[in-house]
Amino acid sequence: MDFDSLYSERALKMRSSEIRELLELSQKPGVISFAGGLPNPNAFPAEEIREIVNRILTEEGGKALQYGPTAGLREFREELVRYVQKQGIEASLENVFVTVGSQQALDIVGRVFIDEGDVILVGLPTYLGAINAFLAYGAKLVGVPLDQNGIKVDILEEKIKELKQKGEKIKIIYTVPTFQNPAGVELSEERRKRMLELAEEHDLLIVEDEPYEKLRFEGKALKSIKSYDSKGHVIYMATFSKILSPGFRLAYVVAEKELARKMIIAKQSMDLCTPTFTQLIAYYYIKNGYMEKHIPKIVEMYRRKRDIMLNALEEYFPPGCKWTKPRGGMFLWAELPKHISTIEMFKDAINEKVAYVHGKAFHVDGSGENTMRLNFTNPADELVEEGIRRLASVIKRRL
Repeated sequence: MDFDSLYSERALKMRSSEIRELLELSQKPGVISFAGGLPNPNAFPAEEIREIVNRILTEEGGKALQYGPTAGLREFREELVRYVQKQGIEASLENVFVTVGSQQALDIVGRVFIDEGDVILVGLPTYLGAINAFLAYGAKLVGVPLDQNGIKVDILEEKIKELKQKGEKIKIIYTVPTFQNPAGVELSEERRKRMLELAEEHDLLIVEDEPYEKLRFEGKALKSIKSYDSKGHVIYMATFSKILSPGFRLAYVVAEKELARKMIIAKQSMDLCTPTFTQLIAYYYIKNGYMEKHIPKIVEMYRRKRDIMLNALEEYFPPGCKWTKPRGGMFLWAELPKHISTIEMFKDAINEKVAYVHGKAFHVDGSGENTMRLNFTNPADELVEEGIRRLASVIKRRL
């Protein structure tokens, strides 16, 4: 049977995540993987979760195992309002809703705002999950280069003006401002403010994706773009995957109430509701003060792993290679000499039992073939150095 004739145009645009496919190869026995964006299992607060789960099943079992509101449990959303207000974001209950991970939030953005051919401005490189979510709805993705201070807003402004002159319909600026996935860089305060000014000037939305902002190893915490937003141009989203558990699939969105309402309507046809059980766990995790106590432990662990990787890169990587030095998050970004293809090199790396994600996957313009993303949070400490040593030997052979 010709199944292709049955697929919708949207389904035909969908593509598999290169990271997900690489993860299968990276999980072979003995492979040290820097490929996945995986938190370290030792960062999961298992004892606290066990205590909370026992309490919930004893006292609120009927509620925990039942359907819930599409926007999320009221008490959890009220706790989230207080949580984001502490971060300087003005919000009320009608601005906040809960999603099944931030990937669902990105899909809802695509469903609600993107028509075929609409332009979305993204970083070069940018998060692959956002690329795939937006392409599935027919978006035209236009990349803007990054440096150590995030998206270059002067080039962003040029792109906006150039696209408008061509009659293109620009809808959204997508950014991961803090410890960006994949590059690990941080959008400066000055650029955050300027990006919002451009959004206001050109009547655009900013989708501010913040999975890593709590994982700061050094430097002063920067205010979110949303905290400067007084006109509703910013859709802010954050997740509990990196500071509680990715298996819970819990995230939340803060948006102007009219936008939030439309996004909640879109969510209704996707899942009816986010799991009540995991929402209650996260609710008590925040309310009981576990979150504030646990995040410093995660930060300490990840800072140590980052330092091990940076030291190993200095010791083993050959001249001609460059890499970022992230002040937080889970990734750093390496750039090899121009003639080395990290796509072609991947097979050699797997043979040496080490894995990474090639950088081209994160570039919407097809560039970045000599780059790679390295995750330092998941491997054990002693494996971080050994993995970099193996990877360096592969690069040296290519050179």
